Amino acid sequence: MTRLAPHHFGVTVTDLDRAVEFYRDTFDFDAPDRFTVSGEAFADGVGVDGATGRFAHFVLDGARIELVEYDPEGTDATGAAVNQPGAKHLGLAVDDLDAFYAGLDPSVETLSEPRTTESGTRICFVRDPEGNLIEVLDA
Repeated sequence: MTRLAPHHFGVTVTDLDRAVEFYRDTFDFDAPDRFTVSGEAFADGVGVDGATGRFAHFVLDGARIELVEYDPEGTDATGAAVNQPGAKHLGLAVDDLDAFYAGLDPSVETLSEPRTTESGTRICFVRDPEGNLIEVLDA
């Protein structure tokens, strides 16, 4: 079997500019690489007739967080709760979860204050402007 390596973690959004602003400002990411992909090979590859994708890639320690806005836009698939089948979330580690949480903009929706789980991991979940879940945990 061919060796596998992580490449990117993709999140589909309805407003790429708003999503880029949120991830950049909330997580102190550098400006992303941006590009657009269209054409028959792309539409066939993603299984969406006539698809065009606007992309933003945040590069983090050898992997990427890929935000993509599609035209045409599909239906909402955001899981309201992390335990719903098909729900997804990104996991991002920070050096100091409490400091991260204290510095969040008041407009950022959180599920709870930081908590220590039974395994000893400190976590909190936030939502991006699209409602996508992001687990933030102590590194």
